[in-house]
Amino acid sequence: MFTGIIEEIGKIQDIKKAVSSAILSVQASIIMQDLHIGDSIAVNGVCLTVTSISPNGFIADVMHETLNRSSLGNLRIGNPVNLERAMLANGRFGGHIVSGHIDGTGTISDIRRDDNAVWYTIKTPLPVLRYIIEKGSIAIDGISLTVAKVYKDSFSVSIIPHTASFTTLSSYRIGDSVNLENDCIGKYVERLMGKETQNNNITAEFLAKHGF
Repeated sequence: MFTGIIEEIGKIQDIKKAVSSAILSVQASIIMQDLHIGDSIAVNGVCLTVTSISPNGFIADVMHETLNRSSLGNLRIGNPVNLERAMLANGRFGGHIVSGHIDGTGTISDIRRDDNAVWYTIKTPLPVLRYIIEKGSIAIDGISLTVAKVYKDSFSVSIIPHTASFTTLSSYRIGDSVNLENDCIGKYVERLMGKETQNNNITAEFLAKHGF
């Protein structure tokens, strides 16, 4: 489990690609102070397992499903990546609940400055967009952010200078692909409501008739 508060910007040192998988070597320093083989770490918001540790970084395997669901397959040697270790039970919960399980990817369609802030608009597939609400939470490449506006096929977030400085957001350009993870609460509620409707024949008409 993660919070979406980025601890460090790492760098891709090496990528070994197989037919449908990959092995990433990531350069890091801050997170190495308490990192062990088998630990979970979010790389651009994707939960990976550390398989090897070196003096200046770590190695993680990326399976077929992860490459299909995320933008990790687009990474190149030298690319910066957002890094976050799994949250501690005795720490402050500064962001929101982030699992590291990506729902899909989006494409940056617009970037504009607004005084000291920067607005990013991200075009999003409808299956992902349906769970995005104004003033709700969204994880973009593992960064916990607040949704500012929602449109028919996209949404926008407004970034303060601190977030831009301590994450990879400042390096993004229009057309770049980003990993998206919805707030998990909406997905669970939809799933549970679907089961209740199926089991108890609850319909919109039934709820309206009884004052809901």
